[in-house]
Amino acid sequence: MTQRSEHSTVMDRLAIDDLITEYAIAVDDGDWPGYRALFTRDGRADYRSAGGIEGGTKEIAAWLDEMLRHFSIRQHLIVNRRITLARHDGAPGDTATVQADYLNPMRLAGPAAGTPGGPTAPDHTSAGRYRFAARRTPDGWRLTEVVVQEKWRQVGAANV
Repeated sequence: MTQRSEHSTVMDRLAIDDLITEYAIAVDDGDWPGYRALFTRDGRADYRSAGGIEGGTKEIAAWLDEMLRHFSIRQHLIVNRRITLARHDGAPGDTATVQADYLNPMRLAGPAAGTPGGPTAPDHTSAGRYRFAARRTPDGWRLTEVVVQEKWRQVGAANV
């Protein structure tokens, strides 16, 4: 691998890592235009293993908007990112996959949630693994697919 190829690989990995971070922030902040902008035009997501739906990003963003309104506090922690860049003739390619674990604590919305002195601890936590697919576009790296594989979920009263 040449020095130029190594530099390109590092830059691609950093850009893809940023893309995954932006994904988590968009979901947690409810930034649905930002969420859709992270995907290619034909991008898809599959949340069925977590009780959700599968579809194109417009449909998914509308579903997420509706479902996540029930949670006043959301925080995606996406860790253990394993980025695999496609290679062509020893040079970095234009596609990549990412496997990453997630922990997602959330607090149900309610009259006392988020108020001073009210409960702030999560009462719904899920965890599992994401599989992301990404493609280099003229606008930078974009997601082509997100698949969630929920491994566990804990639902119950939180400590305040």
